Amino acid sequence: MSTIRTVRESDIPDLLAIYAPYVLNTAITFEYEVPSVEEFQRRVQKTLLKYPYLVLVEEGKILGYAYASTYYDRRAYDWSVEVSIYLNQEAKGQGLGSLLYDCLEEELESRGYLRFLACIALPNDRSISLHQKRGYEQVAHFPKIGYKFGKWHDIVWMQKSLTPPDDMKE
Repeated sequence: MSTIRTVRESDIPDLLAIYAPYVLNTAITFEYEVPSVEEFQRRVQKTLLKYPYLVLVEEGKILGYAYASTYYDRRAYDWSVEVSIYLNQEAKGQGLGSLLYDCLEEELESRGYLRFLACIALPNDRSISLHQKRGYEQVAHFPKIGYKFGKWHDIVWMQKSLTPPDDMKE
């Protein structure tokens, strides 16, 4: 049985182990080098100041994580977040990404966020499909914007919008 909970400091090495293959073997992230444990911990702590950072645990092993971050640092964007998800390579295709996103989106909605944006490097059919199933729509396509592994990669932005409350105030 899977459990989803807020990240703990002791989880950082496991999260980094999940993230490292994405850095080293894919263009899903445009980072060229795996961050240090200290740098990754700093990133997690910064995220937790304002946003949820969730881990999915099964039989004591972390199989994935999801978090939100600032979409754009201006007050007008305070209702929008960028969402990210990473799964252990062996955990893909089991519906765990949907479980993580269910919890992440529920938490974001409870905090008043109305726009969820995902930046996806192409090709990544699995991520596109996951987001489409969750109600995300492609809102932007940037061709040849990231360079990794000796070639240019496109990105797309996908967005899911919740209906704002009638009494919305700035």
